Amino acid sequence: MKHLILSIALALGGTAVAAAETMKMAVTTSFHNSGLSEVLLPQIAEDLGIEVQLLVVGTGQALRLGEAGDVDAILVHSRAAEEAFVAGGYGTHRREIMYNDFVFVGPEDDPAETASAASATEALQKIAEAEADFVSRGDDSGTHKKELSLWTEAGLDPTALGDWYKPVGAGMGAALNTAAGMGAYILSDRASWLNFGNKTGMALTYAGDPVLFNQYAYLPVNPDLHAHVKTDLAMQLEEWLVSDTARALIDGYRINGETLFVFNAEAGE
Repeated sequence: MKHLILSIALALGGTAVAAAETMKMAVTTSFHNSGLSEVLLPQIAEDLGIEVQLLVVGTGQALRLGEAGDVDAILVHSRAAEEAFVAGGYGTHRREIMYNDFVFVGPEDDPAETASAASATEALQKIAEAEADFVSRGDDSGTHKKELSLWTEAGLDPTALGDWYKPVGAGMGAALNTAAGMGAYILSDRASWLNFGNKTGMALTYAGDPVLFNQYAYLPVNPDLHAHVKTDLAMQLEEWLVSDTARALIDGYRINGETLFVFNAEAGE
């Protein structure tokens, strides 16, 4: 599977970061699409002298990269899959860093009337009853995993839905663009939606159900399985991610006055 590798190259005090130590971290497309990585990575480079190369993929692929030892750590958002990753010995531990929430986005006129839903599952039931176009990430990402669990809770089988249900096998930004082009509903993380530039005709139609809580966690890859992973750098990065500096940057990151993530890491875990 193709994935996108990003890195930050800065000059610090006349010394190129290219001479600094590097590590690889697999992160979700929703995290990258939010724009937060562009805020955090330069400060990490300045504070730690570490160039963090991001492999931007869905949560499922990020976990597989960790299992294979292709990255030093992962930052993802699907708790059950993360706990299985650690239980399987692929990660040393799971450290919660920040959260936001999932939201339903759709046409401004909301033909399925999701805004009147009493719950996330009722919003999906309304979409199904109206047979309104719905774009699914379809990529084994954390967002896709959450969507599938919501369909199940709604008593519906996504594999048996009609042609109005459209899996696209794409990252959050591309899936949002597809939904916007079709005038379709989609489940998105709030941060990606707020940072999305193609909102014409689209709106946030439903949010607020506690089941839509969206926790992000950091998992270092286990060096007992992959001796080459840079555990020392991964641990330095973890300590930075739970620091007051990270808290200020994460809590302070806003678009049009709206908060995208809330820091909730606990020190000394």
